[in-house]
Amino acid sequence: MSRLTVKEYFTYPETMRPMELVYGIVREPPAPRYGHQSAVTRLGALMYAYVEQHALGKVCVSPIDVVLDEPAALVIQPDIVFVAADRLAIIRDRIWGAPDLVVEVLSPRTARRDRTTKLGWYRQYGVRECWLVDVTQRAIEVIQPAATGDRCTTFTEDEPVHSLVLPDWNVPVTSLLD
Repeated sequence: MSRLTVKEYFTYPETMRPMELVYGIVREPPAPRYGHQSAVTRLGALMYAYVEQHALGKVCVSPIDVVLDEPAALVIQPDIVFVAADRLAIIRDRIWGAPDLVVEVLSPRTARRDRTTKLGWYRQYGVRECWLVDVTQRAIEVIQPAATGDRCTTFTEDEPVHSLVLPDWNVPVTSLLD
């Protein structure tokens, strides 16, 4: 199998299908299910409104390419990304570097990969906070990845989700997932 560079990958035609470049290999999983996309839409809309209201930066939902490592040909598409106002220079035609916050909505096909491989990349490349949204369990894990050990807090039901990256964010899980 031939490996692509980031430059070669970006010559592909635009698509709304989920697609990532993992160490030079194109990965094209099937489109997410309705429950997954419904959670992405709701959470993305609420996060977008909050970030805009407080002029904190920029929010975008997938598919958006995030180039974590150009030489290693690692381009991923988290479900939602947030880039803080003081780091907006990493947003050009794509996001060139680690966002401040990424959200992954877990599905049966992706949960293991999101919790291991992708969380490892987020840790390695400097993402400040990662939210793992479990629609089935109606829970959101907020993780601050660190080489010395992740800090993880799980929020459920009517508990407000708290974030170090989004100050004063305190929306209950039920509002995010209903």
